[in-house]
Amino acid sequence: MNSFGTNFRVSIWGESHGEAVGITIDGCPPGIEITDECFSHDISRRKSGAKGTTPRIEPDRPMVLSGIYNNHTTGAPITVMVNNTNTRSKDYKDITYRPGHSDFVAEKKYKGFTDPRGGGHFSGRLTLGLVIAGVIAKKIVNNINIKAEIIEIGGSTDFDSAINKAIENNNSIGGIVECIASNIPVGLGEPFFDSVESVISHAVFSIPAIKGIEFGSGFESAKMTGLQHNDLIVDKSGKTETNNAGGINGGITNGNDIIFRVAVKPTSSIAAEQSTLNKKNNKIEPFKLIGRHDACIALRVPVVLEAVTAIALADLKQRAY
Repeated sequence: MNSFGTNFRVSIWGESHGEAVGITIDGCPPGIEITDECFSHDISRRKSGAKGTTPRIEPDRPMVLSGIYNNHTTGAPITVMVNNTNTRSKDYKDITYRPGHSDFVAEKKYKGFTDPRGGGHFSGRLTLGLVIAGVIAKKIVNNINIKAEIIEIGGSTDFDSAINKAIENNNSIGGIVECIASNIPVGLGEPFFDSVESVISHAVFSIPAIKGIEFGSGFESAKMTGLQHNDLIVDKSGKTETNNAGGINGGITNGNDIIFRVAVKPTSSIAAEQSTLNKKNNKIEPFKLIGRHDACIALRVPVVLEAVTAIALADLKQRAY
């Protein structure tokens, strides 16, 4: 399925080289002010153009098809579409089973009918819809501040050097992005299956290239004792002296900042020569990818990470007692 959420529900659609990509949002309360300008800031943050990002640059002008009237949400489902205008489908004419990509599994699952151009429905291009939904979700959780930033690229904090080296080697690199949501109310989330960690993680893994997530002290907690890891509560608001729990206890927000980090894998599309299976002759052959791709997709992840976090928190807020 291509939908997420219970009370605030988003459905993502489109293909990288199809006519358009977009998002449909159901469960948005009426009366929220939404203008075209509301989308521009976050959409611009997701765009390529900086060193290490793809040279494919789209105008990315959102067109609201339903659910917003006189610049306010109506309570009906909201559908927003963005046309694809800068495609080079010929780059994908002869591509087969690109290493690291979804080509093989997509062909098998959809019996050869999937659109392979630019990754089709599996493309990072579709995260544009998530960013658009995130803009609306941020207005629902408007008292919560969500900020994501890159803290490491290619295992280094020297971003420029790491990116330059990847480009020089016709290669790609990954990164780590941290997200902090502050001014969190106590009581969001449910125990077990709809814990805050579960819901946020579910949304986070909708971002292509995400390979891991940790909350609070994360994997470092395995090296700690209980005395070291426990967060001492210092006042009646629930404020804690440390935040190893990442703002969540028992799957429920405790009022402290929600803090988590994600691992972003290296972009699968690289210019260096590789080997892959030629499905026509069933032989392993040299393969060199053509097309326009990011040397470090982590550079464009922060705004998308903020968006899916807002979507998850909006859904949890709509469910709260």
